[in-house]
Amino acid sequence: MTTPAEPDAPATRQDASDEAEVLEALVRRRYSCRGFRPDAVPRDTIARIVRIAGGSASWCNVQPWQLTIVGGRRLAALAERLSAHARSNAPAPDFDFPLRYTGPRQARRRECGLQLYDSVGITREDREATRRQALENFRFFGAPHAAILTSHEELGTYGAVDCGAFISTFLLAARALGVDSIPQAAIATYPDIVRQELGLGAEQRVVCAISFGYADERHPANSFRTRRAEIDEIATWLD
Repeated sequence: MTTPAEPDAPATRQDASDEAEVLEALVRRRYSCRGFRPDAVPRDTIARIVRIAGGSASWCNVQPWQLTIVGGRRLAALAERLSAHARSNAPAPDFDFPLRYTGPRQARRRECGLQLYDSVGITREDREATRRQALENFRFFGAPHAAILTSHEELGTYGAVDCGAFISTFLLAARALGVDSIPQAAIATYPDIVRQELGLGAEQRVVCAISFGYADERHPANSFRTRRAEIDEIATWLD
């Protein structure tokens, strides 16, 4: 018989303030890494990141996330096949992608894209270089590891929503342990290739990949940071 865990002691006001500062620092330090060193992350470090992320909230505690953590030859094979497929095939994701981007959402998206292209020296007119940069998604930006995140088809959109909470916690846990990462919706554009290459069941819907490892600090794509909206841009107060 399992003994119930003792509840955590109530945090003092000072404890809460200290924890909030740590969390805020992690959120601010995290960024999307687009250039990795080949060094592998120790298995126990990866396991700790996954355990922490597994504590994320989910609808009715169903914990819909399933991870396939890929590295080495298997990751290289997946990258090769995705790269080849993406060159001549239209996206066919399991979950609907955005219909369009307008207003502030389009402005933020454009700003991020321009920052990336400026960092790696790509001009707006250079379509071929833009295409090559986009294909970097399918080689996982040279990361030594990728976590392919899936959810069962029966859960639909809400399974994917729950996975979003897992992704965020995974990224912050990785940052806390000195590991860099990037969540990649691009990998979900060709879910049939992912399922075939990794032997996943047809019922597993591909949400995204998280590429992770140690940043190549010299890579120009890691030289910029995106702006975050001010609180009044994202929150409406009704008293």
